[in-house]
Amino acid sequence: MASASPRRRELLQQIGVSFRVVIADIEEIPLPNESAGDFVLRMAREKAFAVHRKGVGKIPVLGADTAVVLEDRILGKPVNRKDAAGMLTMLSGKTHEVFSAVAVAISEIDVYTALNISRVTFSELEPDWIDSYIDSGDPMDKAGGYGVQGKAAEKISRIEGSFYGVMGLPLFETAQLLKRAQVLF
Repeated sequence: MASASPRRRELLQQIGVSFRVVIADIEEIPLPNESAGDFVLRMAREKAFAVHRKGVGKIPVLGADTAVVLEDRILGKPVNRKDAAGMLTMLSGKTHEVFSAVAVAISEIDVYTALNISRVTFSELEPDWIDSYIDSGDPMDKAGGYGVQGKAAEKISRIEGSFYGVMGLPLFETAQLLKRAQVLF
């Protein structure tokens, strides 16, 4: 797996996949005018190919990427406390989209991909709650500054789509690609 995410590790283990982690060292910057869907698909592919090129042989490599999108703006991982507070304030009381892409590279040129898009609605986020949440450290390593599986769940009023996609690895799509690559049967 081309990801250091502990959440993705937990999710792959949940569906019984044996794997090892090899981190893909790529730059994650959207191209000019690149849509969120195209961006996360490109990142997932590039991560999978980057690890495959490291010499894993014939072992399929899974890459994944997730972006939180509000009003056509991609919200990455916050770089500091102020950035996290700004993201959470923007998400407060609104519905946004979470784009999660998965890629399974079966060679240096062949890859299977899937894209999951979910919609998440936050209730109003009070400034004191935002400060407390940031104090927990949870927002700092997550796209959009929140983790659906943690404390932020108490402020999410609705999810349309894949809970696991919002968490960072849509399991249905991942399982389908791994079956196609003959990793899962």
